[in-house]
Amino acid sequence: MSTAQMMTKEAIQEMIAAGLSCSSIQVFGDDGAHFDAVIVSPEFEGKSRVARHQLVYKAIGDGMREAIHALGLKTLTPAEQEAGK
Repeated sequence: MSTAQMMTKEAIQEMIAAGLSCSSIQVFGDDGAHFDAVIVSPEFEGKSRVARHQLVYKAIGDGMREAIHALGLKTLTPAEQEAGK
C-alpha cells in the first residue's frame, strides 16, 4: 500500500485480526490516516502497554509505516475488559 492510498478502518481491523488472536477489535476513524482502536486479546496477558502496542504494530505491518499517520490504541486482556478497565 502506498502513501497515496487511503487506509480504511475495515482494512486495519482485518490486518490486526490476521496477525493477532483477538476476542474483540473496534477501529474508529474515517479520514484515511488517523485512527483509534480498542483491541481485546488474550495475547496481551502479562505484557506491558508498550509490548501490547508492539504486537498490534507487528500485525499491521507495512500499513503502519506507509498509510497510517496516527493510531491511538487501547489494548485490553479479556479479564481487563470484563472488569471494565
